[in-house]
Amino acid sequence: MAQTWTPNSWRQKPIQQVPEYPDLAALEATEARLAKYPPLVFAGEARRLKSALANVAEGRGFLLQGGDCAESFAEFSADNIRDTFRLLIRYAGACSGKAPTKLEVGDIDADMVANFLIHVEGSRGNAVRSRNARLAAIRSFFRYVAMTEPVLLHHCQRILAMPNKRQEKRAVTFLDADEIAALLGSPDRATWVGRRDHTLLLLALQTGLRASELVNLNCNDVVFGTGAHVKCLGKGRKDRRTPLRRDTARLIAGWIRDRKDSEGPLFPSIRGDRLSRDALEHLVRKYCAKAAQTCPSLEGKRVTPHTLRHSTAMELLHSGVDQAVIALWLGHESVETTQIYIHADMRLKENALRQVTAPGVKSSRYRPDDQLLAFLESL
Repeated sequence: MAQTWTPNSWRQKPIQQVPEYPDLAALEATEARLAKYPPLVFAGEARRLKSALANVAEGRGFLLQGGDCAESFAEFSADNIRDTFRLLIRYAGACSGKAPTKLEVGDIDADMVANFLIHVEGSRGNAVRSRNARLAAIRSFFRYVAMTEPVLLHHCQRILAMPNKRQEKRAVTFLDADEIAALLGSPDRATWVGRRDHTLLLLALQTGLRASELVNLNCNDVVFGTGAHVKCLGKGRKDRRTPLRRDTARLIAGWIRDRKDSEGPLFPSIRGDRLSRDALEHLVRKYCAKAAQTCPSLEGKRVTPHTLRHSTAMELLHSGVDQAVIALWLGHESVETTQIYIHADMRLKENALRQVTAPGVKSSRYRPDDQLLAFLESL
């Protein structure tokens, strides 16, 4: 039978990992001082955690545990973990000749993970950042395996020791007005898929939503009428609302009417389920390749869903919108994040250059003295 919990119950439990405090008086004084501070976790948060853990206990959720290591959790979204393991399992199955249901943990070793990372960069065209995010998801799984299956500890340690790949900071890629027009004109709007894709691309370019935010939109996340806007749950699970232009709102309203479903995913797949991020990336690449036939500047240009987000930011910047407003629009934590668009914008730099007065120094040709001329003539 479970014992009654009290705030001091933890003192009666066996301690496995804790430093020894030789000065008990100093320890008690520190605990007394900390006890006077506001709580780090409030009652409402604790109740939500209990509810979430109950779902895990009943098999309706997934628990990701993190220790005190200095590792970012930005990559550990449910979508990223799902997409990573879907790709990894398919790759492992193709390499080993086994069906996905027949694969065992031992089949996925460090060599296979290394080759998989080369595959996602080379064959799939993922950026270094995406490659590192895939590796972070894989490491989180094998960290769990190492804790629950000690016999596989050495197997897991080889994978956990795999380092991230250093990445160079690239200039921000964005689309100009002609490239945007060509991209939006690529989907065949006479078909169901074409209408969906045209609406998705227009919404992405007008709002600057992230890929994960786009694919997770539901029909009821779009508010019409005066002050039309789209609601989304952004990075850090922060609620954000982005206004819609009239033409965008009309197009989305027509798309929802055609679908006759006001509550499901805004952009479903042909099967009716939610589009994945991989499907969105494939969709953008497909229409970019088609648009390149009429817009040569798109040839060889690497365009991803995030490129559409960059294009939104650059359009706002060119329209004279303040950096703070752009940061708010895109859901950036800091205005400093938005400054990458200023560095990438040659138009702003050229305008600044035209306002600079050239120094009042006359240019003249270099004329050597007689001794130098005599030396050269003597050669």
